[in-house]
Amino acid sequence: MLDFSVTFIITIINITVLFLILRKILFKPVTKFMADRANRVQESIDQAEKDRAQAKALLADYEEKLKNADAEAQKILKNMRENAERQSDMIVAEGKKEAANIVAATRKQLDAEYQAALAKFRLEAAALVIAASAKLVAKDFSSDDNRRYVNMLLDELAAKKGSG
Repeated sequence: MLDFSVTFIITIINITVLFLILRKILFKPVTKFMADRANRVQESIDQAEKDRAQAKALLADYEEKLKNADAEAQKILKNMRENAERQSDMIVAEGKKEAANIVAATRKQLDAEYQAALAKFRLEAAALVIAASAKLVAKDFSSDDNRRYVNMLLDELAAKKGSG
């Protein structure tokens, strides 16, 4: 019975010493590593949310600029129509022809500006989406993957804008 008690006590002491050694060598560094990793993940998520908010603000800004461009176009068209009506009283045929040419040129110019603004928006949105996506998944996509995902996102955005 005495052997059992001494063996049991020695075993308890060995387990306690082993626990303290493992705690010092293994548990604290692993706990610190996990806390650091959790902090890095949280920082990445926070940065991605910040980038997302910036992308939304940029999108709202571009949409506002497009609305202003439409209003400006309508104002320009209205002024041109008034001028064309005044001139049509004197020379009806020539005034109508000139007004039609001006309206066509203005619409063509507005369409070109709209396409340029849309292309710039797509490039900037693509860069932000790629940056946010790369940070979220912590993976570097290949150039082909980037193009495929950006095109897919822009098609989806265009479909939503077309339906909304």
